[in-house]
Amino acid sequence: MDSTGSFLIRRERPGFYLPDLCRARSLLAVVLIAELVAVLLTLARHGISAAFWPDLARTSLFLLWTGLGISALLCAFRGVLGRMDVAKGSALAMFLMLLVTALVTGGAWWFAERTHRILGTPPAPLAGHLKFLLANLAVCAIAGGLALRYFYVSHQWRANVEAEAQSRVRALQARIRPHFLFNSMNTIASLTRSDPRLAEQAIADLSDLFRASLREHRERIPLAHEIEIARAYERVERLRLGERLKVDWQIEGLPLDAQVPALILQPLLENAVYHGIEPLDKGGTIRVTGRRDGAMAVITIGNPVEPKLVARRPGHQIGLDNVRQRLELMFRGEADVEVIETPEHFLVTLRFPAGGPPA
Repeated sequence: MDSTGSFLIRRERPGFYLPDLCRARSLLAVVLIAELVAVLLTLARHGISAAFWPDLARTSLFLLWTGLGISALLCAFRGVLGRMDVAKGSALAMFLMLLVTALVTGGAWWFAERTHRILGTPPAPLAGHLKFLLANLAVCAIAGGLALRYFYVSHQWRANVEAEAQSRVRALQARIRPHFLFNSMNTIASLTRSDPRLAEQAIADLSDLFRASLREHRERIPLAHEIEIARAYERVERLRLGERLKVDWQIEGLPLDAQVPALILQPLLENAVYHGIEPLDKGGTIRVTGRRDGAMAVITIGNPVEPKLVARRPGHQIGLDNVRQRLELMFRGEADVEVIETPEHFLVTLRFPAGGPPA
């Protein structure tokens, strides 16, 4: 939190359309693809014969050096590519791929020449070297162009999916129910005469809630700040509901530094109040439990319900869908929202990586 009381956030900078080749998963994919291509090329040249295995070893070595070299160079230039537009970045990426191909081709040719000299066999003519180089560069240009096109189209498709999801959730994230705002303002107005200090705290909490609700959906904050937002909402609602509202927080095991989308707890707490506690004459207790389960953080919010009234209160699913969509966008399939509904209780469980979203 900064000196003005607002929560500090970290914006996710959009990168180049190429995947992050610095990650182990991407390198594993490069190795597997290189080996698959090596097998296909060797089968096309020799079929299943005695020459298959020696040629497969040579082809695999060449493709692995080329693939891993390209990956290392694109990883090193990742920051530079991220600051370029699509045309310039694509041209630089293609140049780097051709450069690595030329260097590996030259190294392979030099190694073959040395082997011929050691064994005393006649070396290949220089024209063969030039033909070998041009053939490899042509293959690299075609394969690299297809790969760049695929990654660009895939990146654009993901961007369109995110834009569509953003258009669906932006209004949901930015909204605070009018009845909550009006009730809060009425409560604050009454407190200004009876308890000015409490009214000041309520105004600060309400300000934090509105500030959080106006953030972009791609912004991420530490889990500790998200919990503070939810507690601010709880304090405002407790002024209105009094002893009818109780919240039992059991979250000591949570990784509080984990990065999460803003407003994943407050909407669920709001649902629990609006659909669970408020319809009950005597109110009830909302239980918020949190723990770390291996690499995952698990948070459960449970509230009592009145079966006769729940079906009459629309909008319960809207907040859940909002949270589910934003977790999916940030954690890319690694997060989960589970809902368990019984005649007497409503439970929502969030699971997401404790280490934060992928890079």
